[in-house]
Amino acid sequence: GMIAPDRFLQIAEESGLIVAIGRWVLREACVQAKKWLDSGVQKMTIAVNISAIEFRQPGFFEGVQKILTDSGLDPKTLELEITESVLMRDVQSSTEILAKLKSIGVQLAVDDFGTGFSSLSYLQQFPIDVLKIDRSFVSEIKSIADDGFIVSAVIGMGNSLKLRVIAEGIENEIQLAFLQVRDCEEGQGYLFSPPVPASQFTAMLKTGISSKIDF
Repeated sequence: GMIAPDRFLQIAEESGLIVAIGRWVLREACVQAKKWLDSGVQKMTIAVNISAIEFRQPGFFEGVQKILTDSGLDPKTLELEITESVLMRDVQSSTEILAKLKSIGVQLAVDDFGTGFSSLSYLQQFPIDVLKIDRSFVSEIKSIADDGFIVSAVIGMGNSLKLRVIAEGIENEIQLAFLQVRDCEEGQGYLFSPPVPASQFTAMLKTGISSKIDF
């Protein structure tokens, strides 16, 4: 049956299977995105998480490039999410890989931002498009008047650097209102929708999410 990622990802990473799984996920995501676009869905971006082992694998860039070519997906439609801690393990190598991806048009996101130890100077080195606020910070928001120093700081930093800022793990209206007041323009979480099969998501793309929420 269905198994949640948190039950198998660690095992996949320890065994090295995460590389094969990651390539399969990336290929399937690109193929599905191309189907959605070909069916008349308006311009969209599909985001795929990349594991540490996968990102450091020799030939990672070439693998991404081949999947994009095989699927026929415009690279600008793909957004790769890499955690802050992974990028900081080897800044020079990370910068080189990101630069290659950026050169073909792939969008780049720093996932779980705020949980690592990167400085602003390092952040400016990376050719990134998106900062994603880790769900652990969003979950701590209990009222619109909360301090939320880290969340507010990341939003301010991202807006100043002209980056898209996406808040993860939005689960209630209070968290949504807090983020809107502080000019966070994008978010994801169960407040909008739980994970759904591709067929159901296709309908959502064409008709819009059945909700009164306007983010």
